[in-house]
Order: sequence, then C-alpha cells, then structure tokens
Amino acid sequence: MTTDLINQRIRASESSGGISSNAIYTMIDRIIVKRDLKGQVLDYGSGVGHLTRRLLATNRFDRVASADIMKAPDDLAHIVHWLERDLNITVPGYDEAFDIVISAEVIEHLENPRFTMREIFRLLRPGGTAIITTPNNESWRSLVALLIRGHYAAFGTGSYPAHITALLREDLKRICLEVGFSEPEFYFTDQGGIPGNPCLTWQKISLGLFRGLRFSDNFMTVANKPRVSE
Repeated sequence: MTTDLINQRIRASESSGGISSNAIYTMIDRIIVKRDLKGQVLDYGSGVGHLTRRLLATNRFDRVASADIMKAPDDLAHIVHWLERDLNITVPGYDEAFDIVISAEVIEHLENPRFTMREIFRLLRPGGTAIITTPNNESWRSLVALLIRGHYAAFGTGSYPAHITALLREDLKRICLEVGFSEPEFYFTDQGGIPGNPCLTWQKISLGLFRGLRFSDNFMTVANKPRVSE
C-alpha cells in the first residue's frame, strides 16, 4: 500500500470529524439494553472515541476495545485497547475475540462492504452480535436528492471523500447472509431532515408522528453470528 493512499484515507477519516449524531448513539444504546448485551465489545471505526466513552460509561462490558485509522485520544490511550488500523484491510488476529462489534457510521467510509462484514464476522464469537449503522438512502430526503441531484443526500460533494459507499437495507441483508450472519433486523433513528432544509426535521413538523424508514436519516442493522450448534 502506498503512502499516498494511506494519507488519503487518513484525510478522509479526519474530514468526517470522527463522530456520529446523538440520535445514532441513542439508537445503539436502545438495542444494547433491549438485547441485554454484555461481555467484550469492539467499537469498530471509533473515530475520536465518543461511542467508546459511552460504552465505558455503561459499565456493562468486561472489556471495551476500539479500532480506527486515527490515533487513540489521550484520555482513552491507557483505558481501552486501541487498535490503530486502516479498516480497509484486515485487523490481524483477534479471531472470535468479541461478543459485540459495533460499527457506527463507518461502513460508508470503507471501500468494500463485503470485506468489512467478513471482518466483523471473523472478529465475533459464535452467538455474537454485530451492530452496523449507516446513512439511510431510502428516506424521503435521500430519495428526493437522488431524483433532483443524481446522488443520495449523504453522498454529495460535501460528504466526499468521507462517504464513498452507499448501501440500502437490501444490500446489507444480502451481505449479512452471504458471510454467514443470521437474518438481520433493521432499526431507525426516528430523526430525519426534510428535503431542502435538513435542519428542520420531520419529527418537529409532525410533533413526533413521522417515524421509521422514510423519516430517518440513518438506520441500524443488527445480526448475529450463529452459535456452533446452529
């Protein structure tokens, strides 16, 4: 791999800010509690560590680890096991090392989503849970952007080169099944901007009535690695 390519990927990662929205973190929190997830967790694509800090604060997990092309923030460097890795290539070792792998707004930054999901599958123990969030390209806002501008809302010039891989639910369902995961479940942030004015949300103008697929800017895929006996 050339130095130019590595630097390009680092710049792309830094351009996104290394952080997701509170609506996305809240959606992840809900599924962790709903499924009573515990054990060893990996924040796969941890950016500046916001999600890692939230995971630590829950006191639910035996170990919290993080992986990202960015360096570990000073306050986390001696608290979590931080893997400084380009996630476009394999993270060596750590086969079946984690009970949960969470990848929040990462897969759209990577070049090969099938490789990414194979990696997550490898890193999970049998019975483990994968949680993947990504922009929702099936929202009204994104579909209108596609019709008018020729690209999904989260994949315009302003989002490039950070966002490079647009995925639909059907894409992620197919990939999950291809690599060996269970049938995935999908969840939504229930927070989404209206076309042309994303600062004004569907939820605000509808007093919270507009929710789900067409009215959420992001969605979550949750799938399990089958147990050996399954």
